[in-house]
Amino acid sequence: MQTKVFHVIVGLDVGGAELMLKRLVTSVFNQPQHTVVVSLTSLGQIGADLRASQITVHALGMRSLRQAPLALLQLTRLILRYRPLIVQTWMYHSDLLGGLAARMAGCKNIIWGIRTTDVSRGGSRATSWVRWLCARWSGWLPHTIVCAAEASRLVHAALGYRANRLVVIPNGFDLQRLQAPAGAREALRIQSGLSKDSLVIGFLGRFNAVKDVQNFVNAAGHVARQHPHARFLMVGAGIDTCNRTLGGWLEKTGFADRFILLGARSDVCVCLAAMDVFALSSFSEGFPNVVGEAMAMRLPCVVTDVGDAALLLGNCGVVVPPKDSVALAQGMAYLLELPLAQRQALGGAARARIAIEFSMTRCAQRFESVYADVLENPRN
Repeated sequence: MQTKVFHVIVGLDVGGAELMLKRLVTSVFNQPQHTVVVSLTSLGQIGADLRASQITVHALGMRSLRQAPLALLQLTRLILRYRPLIVQTWMYHSDLLGGLAARMAGCKNIIWGIRTTDVSRGGSRATSWVRWLCARWSGWLPHTIVCAAEASRLVHAALGYRANRLVVIPNGFDLQRLQAPAGAREALRIQSGLSKDSLVIGFLGRFNAVKDVQNFVNAAGHVARQHPHARFLMVGAGIDTCNRTLGGWLEKTGFADRFILLGARSDVCVCLAAMDVFALSSFSEGFPNVVGEAMAMRLPCVVTDVGDAALLLGNCGVVVPPKDSVALAQGMAYLLELPLAQRQALGGAARARIAIEFSMTRCAQRFESVYADVLENPRN
């Protein structure tokens, strides 16, 4: 049986692109028998999950760009073996190697995938070189280039990517998965020392410069002065009591006892369920999945105006400038001060927006539309 879509990705460890690939190929629109996934590097947790879902997965074991010629040869042989209708690649290195391998195997139906928005933080010199080469070859190598965010499309068009081949397909969210078990909210709040009167503003993200954790902390300090019942639940890798830098920021607010640091957690839905308001404090994002997850969990959100955050949020929350703790604090306070019924209504509208515009079903439909266009309108 001929493979419909042959996916090529750098690796299959847990990450945004990898999880998106997993959700796409396990959706009702992609039958396992028509799908092949190739990791340029290792199998990873996502690869194991895909195999458990009866999807064919290959891992090429590439460790550096020095092994790219061998990986290119292996990819070409696999494409010749499976004869896919479409080769879909994810991120720069896969775009380049997967696109070249597809062409060498005689397949011109190539879809590239771009996830990055902040190219100033685009990684190593090698990655910059690969991106430059992709931009120069974007007019003939891929049929279509799928960007995960409008912000990504604009940035890459400015870098020289062929604008008429760039399309945007936002990430999709699995609404059935984004639910917390009954009683989980209350249980986590009790474990965290929160009272019934506590109004909880949440942060979820790793301790990383672009997430601007200090912006969140400073804004929370402003809110704490005016709202005695406000508490701040922070979740993510490096967001724990061992982080001395973070601890220093908390002490400077004068309200360190109002912050609950949970560190890295696997029960994201439970953590979101324990919150009353969600805040995104980043100064750079592409398509911020965490905002979509918070919206799906019926949380009113205040977000910095970065990447596609405002586009995702729509009219279901508050948008403020990045790197402005006062504005972020004002947005937090506005949502806290809403009557409970209005805050809940705003959260309900947020979930409805995700269900209509950003569900996994809607995302898969958009990809199916791109697949149809690639097959019906071939290019040289």
